[in-house]
Amino acid sequence: MKSLEELKAIKAKMQDKVAMRTSSGDTRIVVGMATCGIAAGARPVLNAFVEGITEAGLGDEVIVTQTGCIGICQYEPVVEVYSKDAEKVTYVKMTAERAKEVIEKHIKGGKVVTEYTIGAAAK
Repeated sequence: MKSLEELKAIKAKMQDKVAMRTSSGDTRIVVGMATCGIAAGARPVLNAFVEGITEAGLGDEVIVTQTGCIGICQYEPVVEVYSKDAEKVTYVKMTAERAKEVIEKHIKGGKVVTEYTIGAAAK
């Protein structure tokens, strides 16, 4: 069993991640976590987004959350990015490595990574 001090340390460490999933930032990253998404590898993608946003110090500006079925199972894992000032961007066939690139180029840099979008995949 954990000591009270160890439990408090775990709570403090996880507080940023919990806040990131419930805060009201200008940008929202939604990862499809239905059965099809999880089977395709959505859990590591969600974790990569949560960790990457935390490491970048963007927890006040970006909310990372999950949803059920997005409806395009053949493209899983699917990630939708909603920005206050732009149209929704749907990323498909995501991996943890691609998530890191999306954080750098799109979330931090403002440039959509078009080769990972549904428009590029449908061609």
